[in-house]
Amino acid sequence: MIDRRLFIGTLAAVLIPATSVLGAVSTSQDTLIAVVRSPDCGCCGAWIDHLRQSGFTVEETLTDDVEAFKDKHAVPQSLRSCHTALVEGYVIEGHVPADAVRNLLDQRPDAGGLAVPGMPIGSPAMEMGGQSEPFEVILWGDSGNSVFATY
Repeated sequence: MIDRRLFIGTLAAVLIPATSVLGAVSTSQDTLIAVVRSPDCGCCGAWIDHLRQSGFTVEETLTDDVEAFKDKHAVPQSLRSCHTALVEGYVIEGHVPADAVRNLLDQRPDAGGLAVPGMPIGSPAMEMGGQSEPFEVILWGDSGNSVFATY
């Protein structure tokens, strides 16, 4: 005879994903990114579409004072762009590719977040036909800035 408690416990272990048990592993499908942007910025909406197409869940807040949000979250002036997002304790500034966000969440470095300063052509939501320019994703925090990825 099978002990029902043992059977149910085993079934739960198989059916409940490790992310809900361990809390240490995340996938883009269960990761919420809260984006703050100006209602007048079209490229911000396109970047949000890029995140959603990459499987992230996005919560969007429109404001006419994005700079106040950047100030509140200590985004360095030299790294600022048009929109700012929060994800699992990190700040994401500008047109950061979704795979860089995913790598950040996998690696969990001691940092404030990632930034793509300005609006480089070819970055997510800044595509212009076949045109592209190289750009860097900067990891920033209290210990300074470093290149996290190059595209």
